[in-house]
Amino acid sequence: MSVKTIMFDLDGTLLPMDQDVFIKEYFTGLAVKLAPYGYEPKQLMDTIYKGVAAMVMNDGSSKNEDAFWRLFTSVYGEKSREHEPIFRDFYENEFQNVAKSCGFSKGAKEVIDLCKNKGLRVVLATNPLFPSVATESRMRWAGLDKTDFEYFTVYENSSYCKPNPKYYLEILGKIGADPKECAMVGNDVGEDMVAKDLGMQVFLLTDNLINKKGADISVYPNGSFEALKNWIEQL
Repeated sequence: MSVKTIMFDLDGTLLPMDQDVFIKEYFTGLAVKLAPYGYEPKQLMDTIYKGVAAMVMNDGSSKNEDAFWRLFTSVYGEKSREHEPIFRDFYENEFQNVAKSCGFSKGAKEVIDLCKNKGLRVVLATNPLFPSVATESRMRWAGLDKTDFEYFTVYENSSYCKPNPKYYLEILGKIGADPKECAMVGNDVGEDMVAKDLGMQVFLLTDNLINKKGADISVYPNGSFEALKNWIEQL
């Protein structure tokens, strides 16, 4: 079956970044933002990490947003949910300073335009650990916009996370697509290449490769943006 839909990861794929640097800048800015409201930085960071873990372990019984806030309020109390607008204000403002910790590749826009010119459906399959406002910002940092994608995953609309295969199945269900007619492009062997197990084609972008288990990447089509463009042309 021919490929009709291509899913793209964002962080480290369309948006070049060193994840460690990105997370440090992101968490530092958030801690500064929330300190005046009584959040001690270390406890806040520990709680956010636990909230992320709760989303990664989500079993589909709730949205990731609810999984995060259940954990957060279990530490800080239900009243802390009233501070959600402060989080949103952070993402709309101070979070924009984190863009300087990321790179930029003109190849990102080029491959998305190539897909659309070929009549392919394009989905942003970024791990849904962030609210929409933060994900839309990171799209812009990559030179893209939400209108470039038919669908994109955020913590408000997703009930699973990578590397759970059900994350991809949820997307397929939302967009009404057959896995055999889809492809996944990403930079993380453990999180993105799992789509292959569902019958999807995959391409591993190696510019910001993450291969925590040292897997043999020769089993996947892989390479730079130029190699990716050639691969898309041949689909």
